[in-house]
Amino acid sequence: MITPSIETRNGARRLPGKRPAQLASREGDGQTRKQMPAATATDFTGSARPLRDELDGVRREHAGLQQAIYEAAQIQRRLCAPRELVSGEFEIAGEIFPVRHLSGDFFKVLKLDSVLGITVGDIAGKGLSAGIWQAHLMDLIQRCARSCALPADAVAAVNRDLCRDENEPPIAGLFFARLDPQSGEVVYCNAGLPPPLLLRRDKCVERLEQGGPMLGALQEATYESGRVRLNPGDLLLAYSDGLTECRNSLDEEFEMDRLTAAIRRREGNAPERTSAANNEIWRPRRRQSSEVRPRKVASETEASTAS
Repeated sequence: MITPSIETRNGARRLPGKRPAQLASREGDGQTRKQMPAATATDFTGSARPLRDELDGVRREHAGLQQAIYEAAQIQRRLCAPRELVSGEFEIAGEIFPVRHLSGDFFKVLKLDSVLGITVGDIAGKGLSAGIWQAHLMDLIQRCARSCALPADAVAAVNRDLCRDENEPPIAGLFFARLDPQSGEVVYCNAGLPPPLLLRRDKCVERLEQGGPMLGALQEATYESGRVRLNPGDLLLAYSDGLTECRNSLDEEFEMDRLTAAIRRREGNAPERTSAANNEIWRPRRRQSSEVRPRKVASETEASTAS
């Protein structure tokens, strides 16, 4: 049996007794809306409570992590102690100001029999990873410094141990020196840090450039030791690139010329006076430094990083 179709207003044809699908759908939506109960404020409050509880949990975890990082930073500072040391006619002082909670820079004074070992280091990178590697590297330096008479041999031994490590150690710069407080002689090796500055009493500046490449790059790298003597009124300044690369509010870098001018303008040998001279000609937004300064004879080392 064939049933004729009925013409609709728009010209489309449909079978008798059948309603357009679109109309049926609209009517169905209306029935659904009539059956759904109206949402209340209590319903919204109940659904938001789990989200609020989860957010509070995240905040507690964040606060706990911040506290743990702060405590780790305090331990790191203690590992770099002593920050000030007087030995004979020499005063040594150091400070580190990390960009973040943990620093990749470090400073350490070691008592090696009748001489002092002075270490300034800069581990590539910032934050937690650099801070964790710092403790390992400092341990290597202390062991090698006690077993090697020359700084170059100690630095080479540290480099070999780092390169043999299977955990992909970072690249690091290191200045290591042995200071004889009796004679004022400094035997040093500079592995990848900017050359330390030796400011003589007459304001002449010398660069301590003997050493070799950064640590952790080439296992068979060779290093050389250099020698200088600190006389009364001299100042030895060792630093990382964080000091010369820090920027002021005009986005200008501190740079080597300003650093040299700062130490030449200092008056006296007290560490705080040298820092004051820096602040007079430059006001960086961030400054990270570790400093080593001798006292009366006036040898001084300052290290910094934008850790």
